[in-house]
Amino acid sequence: MGLFDRLRGDGSPRVAFVGIDGVPYSLLASNPEEFPTFAALAAEGSAGEISSIVPPESSACWPALTTGMNPGETGVYGFQDRETGTYDTYVPMGREVQAERVWDRVAAAGRKATVMNVPVTFPPQRDVQRMVSGFLSPGLEKAALPETFRDELESMGYRIDVDPKLGHEEDKTAFLEDAHEVIDARFEAFSRYVEGDDWDLFFGVFMTTDRVNHFLFRDYEHDGKYREEFLEFYRKLDSYVGQLWEALPEDVTLIVASDHGFTTLEYEVHCNAWLREEGWLSFGTDGPAELNDIADDTRAYSFIPGRFYLNLEGREPRGAVPESEYDEVRDELKSQLLALEDPDGERVIDRVVEKETAFRGDHDEIAPDLVAIPRKGYDLKAGFSGGDRVFDTGPRNGMHSFDDAALFVDEPSATIEDVDLYDIAPTILELIDVEFSRGEFDGASLV
Repeated sequence: MGLFDRLRGDGSPRVAFVGIDGVPYSLLASNPEEFPTFAALAAEGSAGEISSIVPPESSACWPALTTGMNPGETGVYGFQDRETGTYDTYVPMGREVQAERVWDRVAAAGRKATVMNVPVTFPPQRDVQRMVSGFLSPGLEKAALPETFRDELESMGYRIDVDPKLGHEEDKTAFLEDAHEVIDARFEAFSRYVEGDDWDLFFGVFMTTDRVNHFLFRDYEHDGKYREEFLEFYRKLDSYVGQLWEALPEDVTLIVASDHGFTTLEYEVHCNAWLREEGWLSFGTDGPAELNDIADDTRAYSFIPGRFYLNLEGREPRGAVPESEYDEVRDELKSQLLALEDPDGERVIDRVVEKETAFRGDHDEIAPDLVAIPRKGYDLKAGFSGGDRVFDTGPRNGMHSFDDAALFVDEPSATIEDVDLYDIAPTILELIDVEFSRGEFDGASLV
């Protein structure tokens, strides 16, 4: 069966979802001659730019995409979250995701789900057909179930992630070689289980795209040293997606999507350094290293990416902002954020979103009070080391963006207009014919 003349079968409906972490729609849509698979998917099905979520960070995005719910329901707001009522922080893992994943709904309906390399899914679940966890997993040995599945992956040289430290080197040769090794092994594994054809939902994520974008996106956008190597990597991705598409049985609908967009990085903006400079944050020790080191007079602190919390009386253990002044103080901080300029006099923040606008649900007690969405080129960082430099640069030259995420659906009737990540889970369930209530999701089916 050829790629361009596929015919739909009459079997039970099934779905294959292929995630392409951090891939901007504009990159694929503006280079159809380079990426014929994505061009064909757009021509034969439906495709378009979609929005990410607030905040557009992978640790929050993938729980939102796989549940169809906002962080107030998933309970995951980013790479680092705060324990309620304390200054203790933790890295959210799969068990911290409080909402039901799309594959859980598929399994509950008596169908089979193969789940591979989805970020924030460690430890792997025993109640699905097979699962290997993705980003944040400590290693393959503990990340795959059942054990026979783990053994098969090990025999293929499967790896969960690249070595990002290689991207810090000025010479990107070793990093690129590592990225190709990882995506080659990922494709081999995906192919084996797609062709095994024993699932109702296949859900696999290529995350190496995000890693390549972080270290080479400026080269792509500004004709840099590694532009051709960047395009070569994406040609391989296009070929791999095409081969997976061609291998799918006729009763399977393919969905390909990214969790956020990407853009060239101009400045890293260290938000806690800025808060300290503006008198919002101070430390009670000469060598601060964590949130618990903030001083009692601190009025605000930040987590990545662009999440701002008031040090609120009655909520934080040593809150300095009276509850009666919450709105006034939050408005003051919002105003200062919107006025923030870089060393060149350019405005940094595009918009600031209040918690009640972005988050709602049973797990919104740890939600940030404000989330700043930067203009393109500014990566909002955090940390509690007490450094004084607000604007800096580092080895990365690409950063996440809220807009320009990608969605391709091998279904011409899909309507991709004013769409965000929350619409993907209900779309999968609609296509796979698993019942759900429309009010359960923050999104809606696109078919």
